[in-house]
Amino acid sequence: MKSTSLKGVALVALLSSECGGFSLSTPNLAAHVARYSTRSSRRRLLTPHDSSKRFDSLSQFNSAVADERGNVEQSKATTSFDPADEFTGVAPSKILGDKIPYSELTIGVLKETYPGENRVSVAPESAKMLVDAGFSVIVESRAGELASFSDASYVDSGCVVLPRDSVYAQADILTKIRPPDEDEVPKLAKKTLVGMISPSINTQLFSELTEQETNVFALDCVPRMLSRAQAYDVLSSQANIAGYRSVIEAANNFPRFFAGQMTAAGKVPPAKVLVLGVGVAGLAAIQTAKNMGAIVRAFDVRPVTKEQVESMGATFLEVPINEDGAGAGGYAKEMSEEYKAAQAKLMLEQASEVDVIITTALIPGKKAPILVNQEMLDVMKPGSVLVDLAAANGGNVAQTEPNKVVTTANGVTIIGYTDLPSRLASTSSTLFGNNVAKFILSIGPQTTKEKGFFQIDLEDDAVQNMLISYNGEARYPDKIKPFNPPPPRVESSVELVSKTEEEMMHEANEKQLAGFIKNAGVASLAAFALLAFGYSTDSPENISLLATFALAGLAGYQVVWGVAPALHSPLMAGKLRERQQTLKVALVYSQFSSFFDRFDSDQCHFWNDCCWRDVAACTWEQ
Repeated sequence: MKSTSLKGVALVALLSSECGGFSLSTPNLAAHVARYSTRSSRRRLLTPHDSSKRFDSLSQFNSAVADERGNVEQSKATTSFDPADEFTGVAPSKILGDKIPYSELTIGVLKETYPGENRVSVAPESAKMLVDAGFSVIVESRAGELASFSDASYVDSGCVVLPRDSVYAQADILTKIRPPDEDEVPKLAKKTLVGMISPSINTQLFSELTEQETNVFALDCVPRMLSRAQAYDVLSSQANIAGYRSVIEAANNFPRFFAGQMTAAGKVPPAKVLVLGVGVAGLAAIQTAKNMGAIVRAFDVRPVTKEQVESMGATFLEVPINEDGAGAGGYAKEMSEEYKAAQAKLMLEQASEVDVIITTALIPGKKAPILVNQEMLDVMKPGSVLVDLAAANGGNVAQTEPNKVVTTANGVTIIGYTDLPSRLASTSSTLFGNNVAKFILSIGPQTTKEKGFFQIDLEDDAVQNMLISYNGEARYPDKIKPFNPPPPRVESSVELVSKTEEEMMHEANEKQLAGFIKNAGVASLAAFALLAFGYSTDSPENISLLATFALAGLAGYQVVWGVAPALHSPLMAGKLRERQQTLKVALVYSQFSSFFDRFDSDQCHFWNDCCWRDVAACTWEQ
């Protein structure tokens, strides 16, 4: 009890002297002291067993288990091992590590040290999600400063702000955006790291983290074909921002308007924008450029993206070769030489016409393909702008230089920024933090269905793909099973029945007769309604209004149902269909309202209120 009190006093002193110059309220401070005072002597690793223990035989292992648990029934359960088998010390289970309550885990949020990086891995909004779930969250002082998040905003979310070394010492799980540098790696020993690692590129870093038994969840290894993994997909959330920002950077360097204008001073034509690569970033760029008034064209080697491009109002360019570029995981694959030659010819023609080119083509783990070569640069107009979103991996443009703006001899500007999401640091950090928080909260409950407990379960496809190193053992790439979506359901084959020509003629006549009777019935009802209306009204204006209503209803029906419900997700397509139904109802309602509004009190009215219940009792007065 005395030691606990001393730890609490020490924490009070630490908070009062090192929490960035602001004070905590007494209730909050007391709560944090109670939470953290029991942690200072506990450094719990997210590993299944103490790696220092070794057993030479099965009997030693059984004895140790019995002594530790002190339960006879549990010790008997260990006899399920076959003594004839060689003891390996590894249980045949996909559950890794202990089931740990959230209340016993601390998540540390580090400040990014990479030059020019303004984001933070967890924003205050996301930190509150983790705190509300039961985690303790500690944040490095001034971690979110460059993203416009003050230390006080983290404290308001229930976090504790500490110096950098204290975060490394106290946290069980550490979150970052950029891969750790050589100074950070030793501090992550026997910790759990959640961040972007790129193990196929940063092989030396991956090896060092594995050797020091750092458990690593690589956010950039998310299985993008897994539907629920979209909530953890930092690649998509950041690519969306990069696509938007690329158009802003292009407009900033382009010497004309994006939208066309016609004024007394003269006519300004709209800019022509070409987007190469229709992924998340490409679609965001198309939408932003269209919103700014530009004429947008797009190209992708995956024919399935055509519908997405056209649904956003852009023109899809096609190569006259039937070859599908869809690769594994939703990415584009490398194309044949014949296709590349035809593509180069098409791009050369477009380069001489367009004003802005935005390139987004990137194959993970490989050098970015060259889409705009020197020949294309030479034919572009002076003042044209290229934004290369693949600059970090070599670039899609011949003269791209990472993190630089290059101007060619003929006046073409090439932008090679690799920090486009960081240039919108607040939004990027919020979305990235939401991805991180939702992923951490899914580890365990997604498969075990036990809320409030952290447990690594390889039955979870997202965890299985993103856990690249565990307990000193490298899982990437050999022990990771890539996620593949289930194959489409194959409809049962329909047995074909042969029919004679007489039977086919008889069926055709029956269908024709049924259609005729249906159409005749509808026409008869319409004619009856028209006659009833003409008989009951004496005003020519009402006849004219009925004709207007009929024509407006027909035109409105065609306009609403002429919209193709084809956006870039089934969810949006369903929403559009719902809106079409709503528009139909609203159209009919508005037309009937305008029709009955013409019968005002100056022209005619009902003698009694009962007419709405008994039409036969209604009388009219002109």
